[in-house]
Order: sequence, then structure tokens, then C-alpha cells
Amino acid sequence: MHKPISPTLHGMIDYTTSVAVAAAPTVLDFPEPAAELCYALAGSYTGMSMLTDYPPAAKRMIPFKAHGVVESVIGAALPVLPWVLGFSKHQAARNFCIGLAAFTFVVAAYTDWEG
Repeated sequence: MHKPISPTLHGMIDYTTSVAVAAAPTVLDFPEPAAELCYALAGSYTGMSMLTDYPPAAKRMIPFKAHGVVESVIGAALPVLPWVLGFSKHQAARNFCIGLAAFTFVVAAYTDWEG
């Protein structure tokens, strides 16, 4: 299968996603637990992106494939976090987590991890 997302494009997607995740609580009026999750995700994801071995990084310390493994773990956890953190009844926050998980897996599936 052709993997159209290069490491450079993947990095640009990562930084854009971090901004969207940080903005979501305000834009979508998330409850506090969902907002805290988003801010933690955005901050840690931006930090990991800044240290990943791909062109848009500030310092290349984390192997690109390891970055992918971390993304997969986060993507797998996201759909259950609304129930674990107690905001599953807030439709926008719950659906945001599920949608972010789906987006994470689609980006991972189309990323050229060997690039």
C-alpha cells in the first residue's frame, strides 16, 4: 500500500492537531475533566513532536517509529477516556475523543514510517 504521508507532512499534521486539541475545550465548551485531558494531550503531544526525529522537530531525539507507537497507544486509549474520566455524557467531548482516536489511526495507517 502506498503511504502518502511523509515524515514532514506527519509532523505538520501533529502540530496542527495539537492546536486543535488545545482549542477544542473552549470552542466546544467541554467540562473540566475533558478540558484538562485536552490540555494535557496538546502539551505532551507538542513536546513529543518537538523531539521526534522528523523535519519539523526542534531537536531530533525520539525515533519516528517510537513516535508512532506512542500515537497508537494514545489512539487506543482515547475512546475509553470519556468513561474513565467521567465526561461520557457530554456528547461533544465524548465524540471529540472518539473522533480524535479515529483520526490518529487513519494518519498512522497512511504514514510512511520508513520515510
